[in-house]
Amino acid sequence: MVYVLNIDGKPLMPCSSVIARLLLKQGKAKVKRRTPFTIQLFYKTDTEYIQPLTHGLDSGSSKVGSAVSDEKGNIVYMSQVEIRNDVSKKMQQRSKYRRNRRNRKTRYRKARWLNRKNSMKKDRFSPTMTSKIHAHMRETRFVQKVLPISKTIIETATFDPHALKNPAVLTNKWLYQTGINYRYANTKAYVLTRDGYCCRHCKGKTKDKRLEVHHIIFRSENGSDEEDNLITLCKTCHDALHQGKVALKKKGKKKGQLNHATQMNSIRIQLLKRIHAEETFGFVTKEHRQLMGLSKEHYFDAVAIATQGKEPTFKMSNVLFKKCVSDGDYQQTKGVRSEQVIPTGKLFGFRKFDKVQYIGNDYFIKGRMSSGYAILMDIEGNKVDLKPIPKFSKMQRVSARKSWIMIPKTIPSFYSYVT
Repeated sequence: MVYVLNIDGKPLMPCSSVIARLLLKQGKAKVKRRTPFTIQLFYKTDTEYIQPLTHGLDSGSSKVGSAVSDEKGNIVYMSQVEIRNDVSKKMQQRSKYRRNRRNRKTRYRKARWLNRKNSMKKDRFSPTMTSKIHAHMRETRFVQKVLPISKTIIETATFDPHALKNPAVLTNKWLYQTGINYRYANTKAYVLTRDGYCCRHCKGKTKDKRLEVHHIIFRSENGSDEEDNLITLCKTCHDALHQGKVALKKKGKKKGQLNHATQMNSIRIQLLKRIHAEETFGFVTKEHRQLMGLSKEHYFDAVAIATQGKEPTFKMSNVLFKKCVSDGDYQQTKGVRSEQVIPTGKLFGFRKFDKVQYIGNDYFIKGRMSSGYAILMDIEGNKVDLKPIPKFSKMQRVSARKSWIMIPKTIPSFYSYVT
């Protein structure tokens, strides 16, 4: 499957590899993009060969699925994008380096605290949210550049953090308003009442009337403050437990993360504002995907969205995997006094995240050595153990680094679907 652009750069319907090879050989087209392989025609087309195509987007907070289908259910594009979740960590790291440098180099400067104009703006999203919204928008624009999209369908979801934290509210409509701590001063009072003001370990055998509410999984180990992780103990058993003399046989609960659910509530609203698209929901996608017999993958969810329930016919055997990466590294030097400069530009003609070809395979540069060696990684960011260590002189740069890296992968399960 080769994507085609007309002489003005507007997308046409894709063609087969044979036709693309003939056009390139005859000098009627040029290679516009290597991944995915796209050609641009040198001549004007009288009647543009365009069919209605539907773009299905499976939105997400960590991964996004994307697929394009025609009216007959023929799948002509599939991809999966891994969104960045390290923006907050990177900003904290940058702040640490800046603060350290200011303390060492510019201690004479007067402290300024009221100059954060950007954080005072109205309707402002956090850097993490901005990055995730832009990732969705960029994938949508990318698809529209290589294919003539006539309709876009986005799967969105509205999450209820309270219901996710307390699933019982879904079965008890009154519990949603009152909550489990209703008529109790706090969670501690609820746990004491639940356990009957009695030690759950010794059952009152120590006759110690002083009671403590204990975390089964300690807070230091990311233990939750919810009632499922709390238990009533007498002071004697509580002290013995912390001294390691006794052990509880109860299972606790760790803190649950609702960050992604909260982010998706905002991402949904912004996508529907910025993209002219129809909205669908997860339960519809799940039903269609199961009827198609497809496994649970984000790009298969996008296929179910794009086909709108029609039986899919896969016209390619590759899925384009993409990963958003940081623009650069904030650490510029090493050493206590920053005496060792870290090269951030090209080293032997290569930069970090450059796509290279080594021994017939495509990799990405994870790290570089001034001695002429490189550490390579796959699309997931995992280090590839190669022996001997790859040399720059034995590898060829395929493409320069960008704000996302991409590589096509063959899915073995596709062979039963491709026609």
